[in-house]
Amino acid sequence: MAIQAHLVELERKHRNLESELHDALLHLSTDDLRIIELKRRKLVLKDEIERIKLAAGNTLH
Repeated sequence: MAIQAHLVELERKHRNLESELHDALLHLSTDDLRIIELKRRKLVLKDEIERIKLAAGNTLH
């Protein structure tokens, strides 16, 4: 279950970054580098989530 808890935490962080990115895009004064960094962090989390799901799926088969 530790993997499941980790996955839930990563998904929570991903949702938070999505919200932060959305807010940043609404403000015209947001620095482009800030938006790029948020997108990069979000993508890293997404990749990690997918990697864990794939690994968990492979251990079940």
